[in-house]
Amino acid sequence: MLLFATYGAVSLRLQERMLTTGYDLGIFEQAVRSYAHGQLPVAELKGPGFPLLGDHFSPALAILAPLYRIWPTPVTLLVAQAALLAVAVVPIAGFAQRVLGRRGGMVVAFGYGTSWGIAQAVGFDFHEVAFAVPLLAFGLVALAEGRWRAAALWSLPLLTVKEDLGLTVSAIGCLMAWRGARRLGAGLAVAGVLGSALEILVVIPSFNPQGRFTYWDKMPSSVAGTGMQHGLGDVLYQFTLGLITPETKATVLVMLLAPTAFIALRSSLMWVCVPTLAWRLLSENPDYWGTNFHYSAVLMPMVFVAFVDGLRLWEERPRRHALIVAGVVAALLLPKFPLGQLLHRDTWHTSPRVAQAHRILKQIPDGATVAASNRLVPQLADRTLVSVFGFHGSGL
Repeated sequence: MLLFATYGAVSLRLQERMLTTGYDLGIFEQAVRSYAHGQLPVAELKGPGFPLLGDHFSPALAILAPLYRIWPTPVTLLVAQAALLAVAVVPIAGFAQRVLGRRGGMVVAFGYGTSWGIAQAVGFDFHEVAFAVPLLAFGLVALAEGRWRAAALWSLPLLTVKEDLGLTVSAIGCLMAWRGARRLGAGLAVAGVLGSALEILVVIPSFNPQGRFTYWDKMPSSVAGTGMQHGLGDVLYQFTLGLITPETKATVLVMLLAPTAFIALRSSLMWVCVPTLAWRLLSENPDYWGTNFHYSAVLMPMVFVAFVDGLRLWEERPRRHALIVAGVVAALLLPKFPLGQLLHRDTWHTSPRVAQAHRILKQIPDGATVAASNRLVPQLADRTLVSVFGFHGSGL
C-alpha cells in the first residue's frame, strides 16, 4: 500500500501541475476511452482515426475499459499504473523473505520499490508495460521456485501487452526447459517467438494505415550491414561493441546491476533481460539507450528476482554484506529519480500560472475539437477530440 500511495502521489501531482503529456498519456487515454465505448482503440493524437493496434499490439489496455467507463479521466490510468507497479512487490518480497529471511525480504522490497526503472515509469505518464511488470514478477518467482505451470501461465499474457515481449516469453521458456521442464519450456519458447512474429508481421501491419510495422528502427541495421561484408569475427565484434558504446549504454548496464551489488549476474534468470536489452541497445534510436522514460520498467522485476536467486547458495555473512550494499545503493539513487520529487516543496505547490490554465481549460465545452500543446492534451483528452498543435501526424 505504501508503494501504491507513493507512485500514485508522484503521478497525480505531475498531472495536476500539467507536467504530463499528450505523447504518451493522452494517446493511451484515447485508446482506453475507445475500448470503454466498445470500439477498437483509436488515437487521434497519432492521426485522424489512427488505429492504435497498427502502432503497438497492446489489447491488455482493454482491461481498464470498465474502470474508465465509471471514472473517465486520466487519473484512472495513472492510478491503475501505480497499482500494477506496486503489486509486483508482493511476489518479489515474498520470494526474498522465503530465501533470505524477513530483513532480507525488506531490503529487496525496498530495492525494487524505489528502483530507478520503476521510478522513471511513474514519472513519465502512463504506459502499457505497467501490465508486464507484475506478470513478470509472478512468473519469474514461479520459475525460480520450479513451479513450471504457474510460470507459463503468468508469462503467456505478456503477448497481449506489447509485441516485443513475446521474445521475453520465449526466453522464459528456454530457461524453463534448461532447468528441467523441457516439454513445457520448449512449447512456451515457440509460442513466444510465434506470437511476436504474428503480431509484428501480420496483426500490426493489417491495422497500420501504411501497411507495415513502423518500429523497425529497433533492429541493428549497422550490425546487419556489417554481416554482409565481413566475417563472423567482425560481426561479433560489432555486435558486442554496439551493446556498450556510446557511454550511455554502458551506464544503463551498470545502473541496472548496481542496485543488486551485481549479484544478479550469478543467476541464470538474467538471461530473461537479453531480448529487451538487445533491441534497445542495438537500436538506431538513442532514446532507447539510457535510463530515461519507461523502457526499463520491465527489467526491474527480472533483476530483483535474479538478485534473490543469485543469493540463494551464499552463506549468511556474504548475503548480509551484499544486502547492505544493495540497500545503500538503492537509498543513494532514490533522490536522483522521480520518487525523490516527493521530498521537494515545489511538488506540493501549484503555481498561479497552472491554476489559471486550469480555469481557462474549463471554458472549453465538452465534445469540442481542439488543438493544444503537448502538456495541455492530458487535461482535455477525457472530454474533447484533441490533438497536439503543430505535431507531425497529429489529428488536426
